[in-house]
Amino acid sequence: MERIEHHASFGGWQDVYQHQSRTLGCTMKVGVYLPPQVKGGSVPVLYWLSGLTCTEQNFITKAGAQRFAAEHGMMIVAPDTSPRGKSVADDPAYDLGLGAGFYVNATQKPWAAHFRMYDYVVEELPSLIESVFPADDRRAIAGHSMGGHGALVAALRNPGRYRSVSAFSPIVAPSQVPWGERAFTAYLGPDRDAWKQYDSVELIKSARERLPLLVDQGIDDEFLDRELRPDLLEATCKAADYPLTLHRWAGYDHSYYFIASFIGDHIAHHAAALSR
Repeated sequence: MERIEHHASFGGWQDVYQHQSRTLGCTMKVGVYLPPQVKGGSVPVLYWLSGLTCTEQNFITKAGAQRFAAEHGMMIVAPDTSPRGKSVADDPAYDLGLGAGFYVNATQKPWAAHFRMYDYVVEELPSLIESVFPADDRRAIAGHSMGGHGALVAALRNPGRYRSVSAFSPIVAPSQVPWGERAFTAYLGPDRDAWKQYDSVELIKSARERLPLLVDQGIDDEFLDRELRPDLLEATCKAADYPLTLHRWAGYDHSYYFIASFIGDHIAHHAAALSR
């Protein structure tokens, strides 16, 4: 990995690296926060997945997470949201192509050649991080919007891989909302049965692990009723007796102002699980 940014932050370092991804077939950028505790040995890792149109920069510059990560001795790894490069397929709309990987393994042309963000996040990136940095195998995962969807899916599909999971404003039922229907049709094809493996509401129905879900949602989120539908997650978890903590916050929207307001609570949630 090649370090391309290096900034002192709360006794540790906020860095950005780039590397050649075998899974995606392109160069990827990744934000890595190294807390001061790495001087004494390995630390647990929180993987953060960002939302539509984002890069690795949005979370590391807007969320204010470094302070809390330093307090708890936690590394935070924040990858880009899609493959990038001249050979990577794109679409003029913001919700497909570059910046919109949806954390799936695409099976349809032209996307299948590079858009394998699920494998990248779940397999390649952790393997790389744990071989290069003082990171142990205690993992947590979190995200926002499209990234909240990715975090929930990764945790639900991989029992035992993560010790905790949380999400801000996640797309919980992509098979039932316009963002997800458009992306899944393009990346996975028209067979809706193939979509279920990347749909949190569907996965909860047959989940083998009862890893508690922590979800925060702003009531004034402009995408709440059309794209996010936390009511579907709540109803499915209740029917399946699946542990869910869903906070609804009046006045908060979909922005990083919302994330920054409660990121400390989420990092404390993960720190408690990672310390066990």
